[in-house]
Parts: sequence; structure tokens; C-alpha cells
Amino acid sequence: MTKRSPLAPAPVVAPPAESGSAKSKPSPGALAPADRKALLRLLRLARKPLLVDEADGAQVDLRIAEDDPPHRLATRVLHLALRSGLLRQTGDRVVAGEEALAYLRRALAAPGDESFQEQHRMTVADMLLDQGERLAVRRNLDESPLGMLARLREKSGGSYFPAEAMEAGERLAADFHRGGLQPRITACWEPRLSQKARGQRGGQADLADSAMAARDRVTAALRALGPDLSGVALDICCFQKGLETVERERQWPARSAKLMLRTALMALARHYAPPPVHRHGKPHHWGAEDYRPLL
Repeated sequence: MTKRSPLAPAPVVAPPAESGSAKSKPSPGALAPADRKALLRLLRLARKPLLVDEADGAQVDLRIAEDDPPHRLATRVLHLALRSGLLRQTGDRVVAGEEALAYLRRALAAPGDESFQEQHRMTVADMLLDQGERLAVRRNLDESPLGMLARLREKSGGSYFPAEAMEAGERLAADFHRGGLQPRITACWEPRLSQKARGQRGGQADLADSAMAARDRVTAALRALGPDLSGVALDICCFQKGLETVERERQWPARSAKLMLRTALMALARHYAPPPVHRHGKPHHWGAEDYRPLL
């Protein structure tokens, strides 16, 4: 018959951590196969509180209820889960912590499986036209602030940002990155495409024609928006700042950035696709009431 008692401190299987250091999560690939299998089995069981029965010094019995059959487990695996924060202990019961489910998904993901990454994405199926061929692709809507803003709704249920406004913002961001306007935050180890000698001009002279054309399109778009709207479009579409960040940096009232952004994106959509001008082939003139044109 086993004796139930609160868990006592047990020798650790790894070298003791230094004083004041943070808890380190066990890596699925760093554990021995037997310990890894036992740890995953323990975390599955611990989604409900488990009673701990002390069988002997090396093993413990875990039960969901008093009359349930026991699940025997190595004591070192139990203490490993407790030290790493995957399990929480209250008296003679243990239960899975907040990070246990994420650890299980990461550990059980097969090579090439994206199940763990998918919990941080908003993926939708889409079609891409590549050289006249339609390809089925997946898009992550949370990849940029624009993707998250596209899900905002008005009180009537319609989209707060029209589709043409979102397309205009994505087009501005694509030209911005294609033109190399994003500032570097790390060192660049790529080989230079050209060698600049003394007396030769650099900068734009070293850019490809496609990058120069993209920069020209960005300049024309920002000029069309004007100084009042170009800043918010540049911050959110190109520098990928959130609405709250823009409001805090510009000291705007709360929930005002999305209104300014919608105005900017609608103006940007008109710049990229201006409305057609109706011409009848003859100039128009002002005339008096009794004016009759010559036929």
C-alpha cells in the first residue's frame, strides 16, 4: 500500500541552477527518449489535477481520483516538470501550468509540421498569379499591421477599411521594401555589387533600375497624400507600427489613428487608380441663357 504525502525536495537530475537564475524549460530534443516519453505522458495526464502517491524513492504513482488505477512515473521526471514550471504543486496534487500545452504542441510537432507556429498566425487560403499560372498559397493575416486592421468592422458589420484601401497600403509597403528604404538594424555581410572608386558618385548610382523605380513611386505617392496624411501611412504601412504606437508618438486622441489611416489609404487608392475623366471630344464653354452652339 502506498503512502501519500506532499512532495519532498528530490535530487535534481541536471546540475543545480545558479542562484537567482530563471527557470529553464526542458528541450524535447535534449531529454533521453525514455524521459521525454514519460514527460509527455505526465503532461497529458496533468491537464486535470493529479494526486501524488509516494511509491518509493525512485517512483511515484499518479491518480486522477482516489479509486482510479495508478500511473507509475519516475520521480526525477516529476521533479523536472515542477522545476521547469510545466507543473504546479498544491499539497499532494499537481496540475499542468500555462506553458504545458504549448510545450506539448512543440514537442509533438513532426519535422516540417507548422502546428506550433499556426497558433500565432491567422492563416487564410488565397490564389497567387505567377507568370500566368494560378497557384494556391496561404497568407498570414497577422504578418503586418495592415492584415490585422483588415478585420476591423463598422457598427453596420461592413469592413472599416475598404478592399481598395488595403490594396493601396500593401502596394505602398511593397514599393517601400523593394526600393530598399527600410533602415538596417544589423550589419550587412553581403558582397557589394560594385566597387566605388574615389571621385565616383555612390548611393542611387549603385541601385538597380527596379529599386529606383520603386523609390520614385513611393515619393510620388507620399507627395500625393500631402504632409498631413503621408506620415501616418508611412508609419503603419511601411514601418509597421501599431495604431496605439502612432497615437502615442504623435500625441493624438485615442482611436483617432484609424480614422486618419482610412482617410490616407482612400486618398492613396485614388492616387493609384484615379477616377476616369469623362471627355466628350469638344471643349465646354460658359454661355448666356440664349446661347446656342454652332452645329
